[in-house]
Amino acid sequence: MTAAVVFSAVTLALLSRPPSAVSGRRDVVELGDADFDYLATEHETMLVKFYAPWCGHCKKLAPEFEKAANKLKGLVKLAKVDCTANSETCGRFGVTGYPTLKIFRYGKDSASYDGPRTADGIYEVMRRQTGPDSVHLKSKEDLQGFVNNYDASIVGVFPSSDSARLPEFLKAAGLLRDQFRFAHITDLQVAEDHNVNSETVLLFRPPRLANAFEDSVVVFKDYLTISSLRRFIRDHLYGLCPHMTLENRDRLRVRDLLTAYYDLDYHHNVRGSNYWRNRVMKVASKYSGRSLMFSVANKKDFLVELEEDYDLGTSDAGDLPFVTIRTKLGTEILIPVSTVSGGTVRSLERFLDDYFAGRLKQYIKSEPIPEKNSAAVKVVVAESFNEIVNDPHKDVLIQFYSPSCPHCKKLEPIYRELAETLYSYPRTVIAKMNAVDNDIPLGYDVQGYPTIYFAPVGKKDNPIRYQRESSYNLNLGGSRDEL
Repeated sequence: MTAAVVFSAVTLALLSRPPSAVSGRRDVVELGDADFDYLATEHETMLVKFYAPWCGHCKKLAPEFEKAANKLKGLVKLAKVDCTANSETCGRFGVTGYPTLKIFRYGKDSASYDGPRTADGIYEVMRRQTGPDSVHLKSKEDLQGFVNNYDASIVGVFPSSDSARLPEFLKAAGLLRDQFRFAHITDLQVAEDHNVNSETVLLFRPPRLANAFEDSVVVFKDYLTISSLRRFIRDHLYGLCPHMTLENRDRLRVRDLLTAYYDLDYHHNVRGSNYWRNRVMKVASKYSGRSLMFSVANKKDFLVELEEDYDLGTSDAGDLPFVTIRTKLGTEILIPVSTVSGGTVRSLERFLDDYFAGRLKQYIKSEPIPEKNSAAVKVVVAESFNEIVNDPHKDVLIQFYSPSCPHCKKLEPIYRELAETLYSYPRTVIAKMNAVDNDIPLGYDVQGYPTIYFAPVGKKDNPIRYQRESSYNLNLGGSRDEL
């Protein structure tokens, strides 16, 4: 095929596409089988979303992806491919689910995108994908300018460009650049102000988080490999009390975590943001080495979570922080506002002493326990779940429902009839719980409504999920009744 024929085919494909995609009136360009390779090779870095028009997750991502494309204009191109109409391209890149996001460099599949899916999160990750994996700093001024950043900085210090471990550092930077900022020095004098006289790596915490409780710069002291550098960053990046964001919360919550939520704003009010953080850090320094991490967060960023998990709004505590503890298993504890009123460190310390001694009750989102519960279908709330469903002497069938779910409403008369039929069996309970307004206990996986579980005597720790298609016979009331 001649170059003229290829050019004509591509031109025809471009002209036949919707006007918005050709004219660039949208920041996300639509690619297809005919022009993917031709257009993708024009860009040093491109983030491509492979999607299906019917996919709910794709629809949810679409406005965030468009906002990110607008913010990244001139830095990184964002594109999308409709896999229902361009199966050849999607198959070539191994797309099996939607949406799938991939990073391309000059048209070649470089890496899967596994970062956040908010506009700000996509922007931050892809901004780091521009330019070299690691910036070469040649002077003290270069170093100071690089580390004076909103985010942390990882700087490799080497005596020359021929240093044996430099390639390993650059390889690590290439693998981790979507999470961290990397730079390297090939002249030890550039880093002499940091008491460096041999090959090493320096981790610079963000200047906005500088404090009197810990060093702002941490020196790597291990043998440099990708694995050891990854561990070093993981163990020292966040320090005593990191700023938790929507983008890093999952990485922080792999351990038990105390978080103070307040009007934190490091862009416009560094001093005010550090007022409460310094108080949390004073407590954190006393309890360092224990099984609890500490963090601070902007309560407006986590408003939905605070409302859903704790029934709290941004104005509930006034200027005081909300302080919560969330364990890695998902258990939640809400610290009373009075505990942190006036910024009293000692009261928070007493609260933590009770926490470590196991004297605190976990926070449970629950409707009130009903005063009367004499109907055939027993109403269960989070506060009464253990008493009713985990009763060691009774077999319990529990339905998790949503008040707005049409399928639940359709099931209601059938479920009530079942309960009335078995009402005479004293050791059998038919129950239901509003899963929207009550926390669901561990061991119950509720992804849709209605979801039904059977918790028989002797197996309360291993409830059985009812699957209609399996025709599972539940042993209710001593009989084999099929639901």
